[in-house]
Amino acid sequence: MNRKKWGIAFGAAVVLAAIAFAALRWRNAGFDWNQFTAALRNVDWSWLALSLALILGSYAGRVLRWEVMIRPLRRGASFRRIFSATAIGFTAVVLFGRAGEPVRPYLIAKNENVTFSSQIAAWIVERILDLLMVLLIFGVALTQVSSSAIQPGPKFRVVLELGGYTAGLTGAACLAVLIGLRQFRGRVRQRLVDGLSFLPERIVARIHTVLESFEEGMESTRSAAFTILLIAYTVLEWLVIAAAFYCLFKAFPATAKFGVTDVVILLGFVAFGSAVQIPGVGGGMQIAAVLVLTEFFGLGISAASGIALVLWLISFVSIVPLGLAFAFHEGIKFRSLRHLRTDENHG
Repeated sequence: MNRKKWGIAFGAAVVLAAIAFAALRWRNAGFDWNQFTAALRNVDWSWLALSLALILGSYAGRVLRWEVMIRPLRRGASFRRIFSATAIGFTAVVLFGRAGEPVRPYLIAKNENVTFSSQIAAWIVERILDLLMVLLIFGVALTQVSSSAIQPGPKFRVVLELGGYTAGLTGAACLAVLIGLRQFRGRVRQRLVDGLSFLPERIVARIHTVLESFEEGMESTRSAAFTILLIAYTVLEWLVIAAAFYCLFKAFPATAKFGVTDVVILLGFVAFGSAVQIPGVGGGMQIAAVLVLTEFFGLGISAASGIALVLWLISFVSIVPLGLAFAFHEGIKFRSLRHLRTDENHG
């Protein structure tokens, strides 16, 4: 079994363990539908509306960041077209899970007439930037457990704070990878191609073309000004997401007293959980939210489930109506996107 399969197996084992633990808690705690509906009935809709507006605004922030990444290849890229591709792409993730991830770079490449490989490179840069921010937020928050509403025992507190420092170090490693990718230039590409010279000439030529397009997609990371813009947009985007979470928890009486540190800790866990996306129903995000709300903050399983459901709807499903509207307007069928070939090459 290769390293990728081991990673998938480990991730699946973690998810299954979390689901089993959540199911055990559900059964032992006794799920109360009255408490569940009460948590939804007593929502402060003004806070919830503000949370929704901020989440939708974060998608606009993603578009601005992508526009910076595509600028070396396509000056004057259309904000509307990139936003449309972003909305459709995230809708595909909700519908198909992680299999829908290539939809956004594919549509941007098609709409802006650039290569698909270059936009995969842009997507990788985006993932690294987001992971870097999540790890840094998570690391800082966990080191501040003592000033939050979490009341763990002394041993558990040490584990959380150690996890915080580990997350911070991993974030620094992600930054090193991002810097390393800046060095992906012609010489490195040529060495890779030379190392594959034992393959048939047609395949080597194809690999050379893909690597060349990938190098083009990394172009934005080689400019200090562009790199600063990418980091600035990433920080701004996650500040907006954190503000959206804060507003959402203010909307529920059970979490209205949460401080900034509490919200950031929950955001860190939920961001990690959202890496597991079950087509149509989400998954890891809701489980992470329920576990943190019950185990760390002492909420009942019923109220926590209601809050987690709304959190998922606001954070992920809210973009679906826009994505469907854009797809309908552009005549895009999700059935065709589901089986998207990742070796498409536009431009």
